[in-house]
Amino acid sequence: MPPPLVNRLRASAPQVSVGILTADWMSLGSQLKLIESAGVELLHFDVMDGLFCPVLTMGAPVVAGIKTPLFKDVHLMIEEPLSKVEAFVAAGADIVTVHVESTRHVHRVLQALGSMTNANDPDRGIVRGIALNPGTALESLDPLLDEVEMAVLLAVNPGWAGQKFIPSTRERLKRLKQRIGDQILICVDGGITRDNVAEVAHLGADIIVTGSAVFDGKAPLENAKFMSRVIK
Repeated sequence: MPPPLVNRLRASAPQVSVGILTADWMSLGSQLKLIESAGVELLHFDVMDGLFCPVLTMGAPVVAGIKTPLFKDVHLMIEEPLSKVEAFVAAGADIVTVHVESTRHVHRVLQALGSMTNANDPDRGIVRGIALNPGTALESLDPLLDEVEMAVLLAVNPGWAGQKFIPSTRERLKRLKQRIGDQILICVDGGITRDNVAEVAHLGADIIVTGSAVFDGKAPLENAKFMSRVIK
């Protein structure tokens, strides 16, 4: 049986997961209230360790320190996550995504996540995500499908800001949808703008990660409302 949170996410799909990395951290509390009022349910944390990606961003204490009713969608772009995932679950992660490229033993990581309890609500469950870099074959998902609730396609190479959406992601998304149907949730992350978010939803994404296109320094409320509306 999938975690109850999966059913809730499926019922409200497609929806955006708003990344906080490009938010104004000096006024983060008020900005989070704005996107919540726009109907956003998911807050996306890009966790990079400076090893898997060249950038170092945040760790479990930051995830724990951000108090919000939004579901915490934690994307671990880190090496060897097995010893680290428990700290992020304890920090309040509702969704934990690891990369198939991050360890030789990703199946074991997913099994470990499946045995953990949601720190926010034990009845909610933990949604386990598996992410693929743009150069990783979709077939690498096949042995893992019984251990995940969400597949994440990166539409940019992780760790570099300002990248454009990789056009081949469209075909990868269509192929993934044909491959797994509604078996698990599908998420697309990277290069999402006001101009392409509706197309990505139309191609089959259940969750679409967007950060700078919402927190552009001008109108996060209007941007979040626009994106939430056009994908329906």
